[in-house]
Amino acid sequence: MRSGGNIRWAITVVLAALLEATWMRGLSVQGVVPDLVLVLVVYFAIAEGEERAMFTGLLGGVFQDAAANTPLGQHVLCLVIVGFVLGRLSQRLVTDNPYIKAAAVFFASLVQGILFITIDYVQKVDIESVYTMSFSLLPRAFYTAVTTPIIFFIMAWIRPRPIRNTL
Repeated sequence: MRSGGNIRWAITVVLAALLEATWMRGLSVQGVVPDLVLVLVVYFAIAEGEERAMFTGLLGGVFQDAAANTPLGQHVLCLVIVGFVLGRLSQRLVTDNPYIKAAAVFFASLVQGILFITIDYVQKVDIESVYTMSFSLLPRAFYTAVTTPIIFFIMAWIRPRPIRNTL
């Protein structure tokens, strides 16, 4: 990919992270906000493979860590793992169906949330915060999956041709 495409990719990821940290708070439902960076990780895992998805998780995760005031690397690690696994799985899945894409985002959000809660528990050993976060895990995964068609449509408009062919 040319450097212009890389710059456009980086701007897209940073913009999604900034929107999630600022503007999306206004669209929260019962304190749950969709994870735009995770949707981009899934998009790039499906469209371009695990390498681009992992870089998306790295760049977006740094911004999420800074916005959430968590230790640097907590979001990054979770998003990079999800990007790698989903990028490898997407080579074997038929990902043209929008329901498959939404299901991939839903399950990726669940996995990312479980990884995040596990890391948070190991760092703080606070049962009450784990209990509280676990109740927001399923609604956040659902809300994020609902935003999938919109984000994938916008990304298809911004990046009209996929880089790799899916089977």
